[in-house]
Amino acid sequence: MGVMQTKERMPQTPLFAAMFDSSSYNRNLYQSKEDTCGGLYYHDNNLLSGSLEALIQHLVPNVDYYPDRTYIFTFLLSSRLFMHPYELMAKVCHLCIEQQRLTEPGLDKNWNQKIAPKILQLLTEWTETFPYDFRDERMMRNLKELAQRIASGDEMYRKNVQQLLQNLIRKLSTVSQYEEVLAKIDATSTDRLTVLKTKPQSIQRDIITVCNDPYALAQQLTQIELERLNYIGPEEFVQAFVQKDPLDNDKSCYGDQKKTRNLEAYVEWFNRLSYLVATEICMPVKKKHRARVIEYFIDVARECFNIGNFNSLMAIISGMNMSPVSRLKKTWAKVKTAKFDILEHQMDPSSNFYNYRTALRGAAQRSLTAHSNREKIVIPFFSLLIKDIYFLNEGCANRLPNGHVNFEKFWELAKQVGEFMTWKQVECPFERDRKILQYLLTVPVFSDDALYLASYESESPENHVEKDRWKMLRQTFPQLLHPLMCLAFQTGMTFAQRSPWGKSIHETRSALLGRA
Repeated sequence: MGVMQTKERMPQTPLFAAMFDSSSYNRNLYQSKEDTCGGLYYHDNNLLSGSLEALIQHLVPNVDYYPDRTYIFTFLLSSRLFMHPYELMAKVCHLCIEQQRLTEPGLDKNWNQKIAPKILQLLTEWTETFPYDFRDERMMRNLKELAQRIASGDEMYRKNVQQLLQNLIRKLSTVSQYEEVLAKIDATSTDRLTVLKTKPQSIQRDIITVCNDPYALAQQLTQIELERLNYIGPEEFVQAFVQKDPLDNDKSCYGDQKKTRNLEAYVEWFNRLSYLVATEICMPVKKKHRARVIEYFIDVARECFNIGNFNSLMAIISGMNMSPVSRLKKTWAKVKTAKFDILEHQMDPSSNFYNYRTALRGAAQRSLTAHSNREKIVIPFFSLLIKDIYFLNEGCANRLPNGHVNFEKFWELAKQVGEFMTWKQVECPFERDRKILQYLLTVPVFSDDALYLASYESESPENHVEKDRWKMLRQTFPQLLHPLMCLAFQTGMTFAQRSPWGKSIHETRSALLGRA
């Protein structure tokens, strides 16, 4: 893109697939305005580094310039590694006001007509792509101040500003409602566990009874995945691994504010699904029933693969590979495992998940040429995506020896996150089934100890280690010997206690290295 001269040529909020095309996502980032302070460094017309101040100035439009959409997304995404979003917004406001102040007297109206649409477009892209930044009152204050300056010059701008603020408030209201729903789901799980402890026969515990069609279950799993993906903000990937910037003059780390709640909720969902699968397999008393549940989940996993739902696929495989499940040799002997072997091969972690990455590329390619929402679905194995972003962040310095921001790194980061942004915007084509969804989200699941006890009760321990553990579990948890009382759901625990990935999202690194 060249210099933006007119309002008509200004980019709209980016379509991420086009914005970060793998062959050209930074090829057209020309140095479209004179860099008088020498703060930006280019090579072959690609911006590779710059001082933080120069990069901020490069974000702010003027009469003859509007920043490339890829630059806007990349800088807004990565800038939080160096400063709070409200600090960046304050600097943007200051630069816009300074431009207006330096305008010749009598030309204010002319300046406003030329620059106002561009500033408004920048604010639109910011509020639509990173709306969660504006949950901070300081951000809203600065936004309203700058918006008021734009609106003061023209009735049309006033309406556009009003529309921008209404859209933002609607988005923030929607995410608050979503968080309330998640809280209610947790509360429902707690209530069901309480009822279960007093009346174990009162809750039906069988996924096949609730949904006997594995294809329907795969579709409802995809409903949950897409809904939860949709609420993850792109900035959460950066904030999950924010480190204190050594040149940040001892400011408190922005990551300390723990603004990764939607990302964490999604990781929790993966863990829950894995434990749910293991629970459903270990629970039945009869061997043929356990074998039937295993074959059922194999069919569910296969359909998830066909849909492009790799996250549910991996959660199901993880649940089936948990030790309490995998040790049930007599049960597995009754299972036709050919389809499961194929799925395990597809998700084989060797060679850095080469088979999975190949399948993911195929699904992504299908999505680009899709004619229906079903063909557009790409739900990545999320923990591996986090691991990739973590290694990118750890493998390259944020700053170069001369103090410049390493923008070449952030192009690659934005490319990975931008691809995810494309996938999360797909609308689910499947009809919601409230009964199945409620079961998946709220039914209590076994704890690790309960899984092992159920497993040992189904198929006796085979060695001294297993026998000792079985004896200890029987003595420690006599109330769990009734199959239905085995449902020690970890409601009330923190995310850290519940998640196999580590003590918090900031400490997932070592766990990811070992498990993903």
